[in-house]
Amino acid sequence: MFQLGKTIVSEDIIEKDFVCNLNACKGACCIDGDAGAPLEEHEANILKDIYPKVKPFLREEGIDAIEAQGVYIKTDNGELETPLINGADCAYVIFDEHNTALCGIEEAYNQGEIQWKKPVSCHLYPIRVKDYSEFSAVNYHHWHICDDACQLGKELQVPVYKFVKEALIRKFGEDWYAELEKVAQTMS
Repeated sequence: MFQLGKTIVSEDIIEKDFVCNLNACKGACCIDGDAGAPLEEHEANILKDIYPKVKPFLREEGIDAIEAQGVYIKTDNGELETPLINGADCAYVIFDEHNTALCGIEEAYNQGEIQWKKPVSCHLYPIRVKDYSEFSAVNYHHWHICDDACQLGKELQVPVYKFVKEALIRKFGEDWYAELEKVAQTMS
């Protein structure tokens, strides 16, 4: 672990390799698990605002889940998440012609309907950020469904932090990322 500003960063994001391999996993991270995507408070408000423009991109069962639960949910411990369809798929998941799970929010963004790509927690994956009162912990999250992504990252020699560069800059800023690159250079 090392400190960058108000973050404590796991060395795993520099030492581990990762490149999403949708051909292998079919977007399993959006349909497996028992919780929705973590949301920041301001993102919950964004979802409220953009839902009418995202809705046409969603599956009927996703729309039903959102209209029953809301555009986001609050867990028992007060955390905000995207709602799920029957406790499984994220309500915002859509599927392409190859049955690969994609994000309906991101599809609306790609089609120019909205200006917000998707929740930052999704954009950052496999990095997870946990906010504490004095700092944020930045960790690599290993999930067996991403083993193919780890293998592809190793083959292509792409460390986690480079794979999620855009998302890290979105979350922490250009200066923070430049400092991270300096640390990575000293570790190699």
